[in-house]
Amino acid sequence: MHPERRQDTGPMPTPRWMPLPALLSAQSVQSSRRRRLVGGTHRVVFGTQLASEQVLAACGWICTTAFGECLNRDIRQRGAALGRRVHTVCQGEAGGREQWVLFQVYPNCVVPHASLRQARAEPMAPNGRSSAKGWRPCTPAMAAGLTDHVWSRKAVLCYRVPPWP
Repeated sequence: MHPERRQDTGPMPTPRWMPLPALLSAQSVQSSRRRRLVGGTHRVVFGTQLASEQVLAACGWICTTAFGECLNRDIRQRGAALGRRVHTVCQGEAGGREQWVLFQVYPNCVVPHASLRQARAEPMAPNGRSSAKGWRPCTPAMAAGLTDHVWSRKAVLCYRVPPWP
């Protein structure tokens, strides 16, 4: 957005980034006393309180710090090059985009989630001394219906991605 000039002479005001009108963003602000959590409130950054509550309620969610904390942890663990802004790994914008794609694909397609596992009709025969496997591992992408199997790391790295639009 280019702000209006306030004077006839002088430098032009610097352009400012403005969020899209449909953007909704809320924060969960926690208060603590003596290292213990004593309460929390919600603060709307963009949009309205009612609109953000409706969007979250449609998914069965509430505004908490859990999403932000999980994202921060994942960036520290899986996207170390992005978190530290190491340019030798990313090598420009294209390399950075590839790092973000891997950051999103790996936990969703490769790592099975314990709470999403599915019971087998018949337990699978054990190999060696292990017990019978009564559960089928399931990734978030499998739960969403995007794939039917757990991907290997090699399969993710060798997958041919269509060109960026």
